[in-house]
Amino acid sequence: MSPNKININNYKNILIKHIVLDYNGTLAKDGILKEGVKKLLPQLSKLYTLHVITADTFGSVLTQVAEFDVEVKVLKSENHTAEKAEYVKSLKSSQCVAVGNGNNDKEMLKIAEVGIALIGDEGCATSTFLISDIVSHSIEDALDLLLNTKRLIATLRK
Repeated sequence: MSPNKININNYKNILIKHIVLDYNGTLAKDGILKEGVKKLLPQLSKLYTLHVITADTFGSVLTQVAEFDVEVKVLKSENHTAEKAEYVKSLKSSQCVAVGNGNNDKEMLKIAEVGIALIGDEGCATSTFLISDIVSHSIEDALDLLLNTKRLIATLRK
């Protein structure tokens, strides 16, 4: 799979290979993968390497994403904010888009080439909202930006 080159006028040229996704509050509600996400993950996995990163609060992530081509990282440390950021760094943050809504997603959104904050069912932590490059009101809309990159360009160009 080759990275996706996206030229954004008067902003920057980016090369995206990885999408790092928070699970609960982003891809899932109360541990259950959202229906719209189930339709988008197969399309996205043809273009990008998908990563789901979670504390797995409900203990359901592995069964919920089993049928999809995603890499799952279950957080083990006591500092989930730092662990998520380190995971993005390990993938080469300049080739990552990170999507999340929680306070513990702030640092991974900050260091990713593109950070997308999501205002979903759980809302969005203010600090995460403020550090993001883009804010979306649904995970489906956020993921569509990565399938239809002209939308991403329209949002970020200056």
